[in-house]
Amino acid sequence: MHANTPLYTSKIHATRLQLVLILLLCVAAGLPGIMARYPQMTDYPAHLARWHIMIDGGRTPELAKYYAFKWAWSGNLGVDILIRPFASVFGLETAGRLFVILIPMLLAGGMFCVEWTLRRRIGVGPLLALATVWSPALLMGFLNFELALAATLFAFALWVKMEGSRYREPIFVPLGALIWLCHQSGWGVLGVMVFGYEWSRRSSWKDVWKAALATWPLWLPMIPTLLAGQQAKGSFSYGPHPLWVKWMFWKESLRDRVRYIDYATTVLLIVAPLVACWYKRIDGRLAWAGLIHLLLSLVVPRHLGGGDLADLRLIAVGLMLLALSIDWRPRQWALMWVALGPAALRLFITTAVWTVHSANVGKMMEALDYVPRGAKIAVAVREEVSLWAQPLYGHLGTYATVRRDALVNNHFAIPGVHMLTLTPQAWKWVDPSQRIYAGAGRRVDLTKFKPARDADYLWYFGKYPPAKLPEGAQIMFRTKHSLLARLVHPPVAEPAIDGPPAT
Repeated sequence: MHANTPLYTSKIHATRLQLVLILLLCVAAGLPGIMARYPQMTDYPAHLARWHIMIDGGRTPELAKYYAFKWAWSGNLGVDILIRPFASVFGLETAGRLFVILIPMLLAGGMFCVEWTLRRRIGVGPLLALATVWSPALLMGFLNFELALAATLFAFALWVKMEGSRYREPIFVPLGALIWLCHQSGWGVLGVMVFGYEWSRRSSWKDVWKAALATWPLWLPMIPTLLAGQQAKGSFSYGPHPLWVKWMFWKESLRDRVRYIDYATTVLLIVAPLVACWYKRIDGRLAWAGLIHLLLSLVVPRHLGGGDLADLRLIAVGLMLLALSIDWRPRQWALMWVALGPAALRLFITTAVWTVHSANVGKMMEALDYVPRGAKIAVAVREEVSLWAQPLYGHLGTYATVRRDALVNNHFAIPGVHMLTLTPQAWKWVDPSQRIYAGAGRRVDLTKFKPARDADYLWYFGKYPPAKLPEGAQIMFRTKHSLLARLVHPPVAEPAIDGPPAT
């Protein structure tokens, strides 16, 4: 037996062990969705309601009375396209939850795929990058974007894998278009990653134009992307106080539940690549793309193509790519586990919070047993000013649409921006009419809550019960952080009719 035989065998077993560990880490990334029946993503219930209306197609009279849905091909349709076949098999709510579970798993898998394709081994880079899986974009429920981002990571690995192949360009023309269809920002990330990869392989800075031209297979969706910025007023906007907002977004780039843990993770993901660069352990094939994304976050407007927080999303993407660019595989396994620490801690906190809050939401949903089908419900949500933790109640009221075909006031339904709109028989109230901002410890007064004037019921969510309800409101159901009240509107006085003069 040759002397190197044990080493060869050890390598085989290590590779198998790596595969098992990678699969376990990918599955672990989906733990919040696995443990929580009700996904605690801020916007998720509103998306679920939109899919319910879309799949119904106007067949239910109550939905047809209040809602209109006009399908439009655009760069923000990933889960909207896939949800229909999944819902036909599993039911809508289970299908939506499956995407909540699968998307973070795919994101984690994409990170490991990129690492393995570039270096044929797993180092500290993807373990650090896992801390960005549950970014604010995913926690808020930007499922189309996150699905596109996961697809982008696998597509980039394929681009690298097909280096020198004559089939690469023909394959990436439709593949780029599919990723754009999933979400245009994900398509943009792919373009920047390919550009950064091609640029890093050139010998001169002057070859930047060659790197840009190398991305030509991805150019097909460029025209509809530019046109998307002209959809409606505010579709391309920095919003008020853009410099202050961008500073806040950088502070909140990995915002989840615990402020200082999130701060520390952000600082770590900035410092670690700098240290790696100092020791010449940085891989320019990813580092340039990461740096470009961080710079783009300062330039890109907040509102882009009808979507919100376009710039915020890019910060977490940039941090992820910079972490992946760290080209170091320590000999000590203990250091690998240390690199996994930030992701593990964030995942534990998110899973624990989701599990507890999902149980609370399950109790809140019992209020719908008191609501007739097709009711008009004014949803009021107390949101605390300067609260660090991601808000969880903002769109819970849209479950009334999913389960009772009700009209509620917190849908994303702006004409010219969203495919979902309200009919003339409905009302004018859409998101964010449900939000009522209050200082710490303060209770809200709902006596003048405008959507309640046109509603049959009031459904309130908040840390504290309201100080006052609309006049005549009758509480039918309550939990610690919610209540449902029937609204009684005083009859409108008939105008007095003057009779004939007395004789």
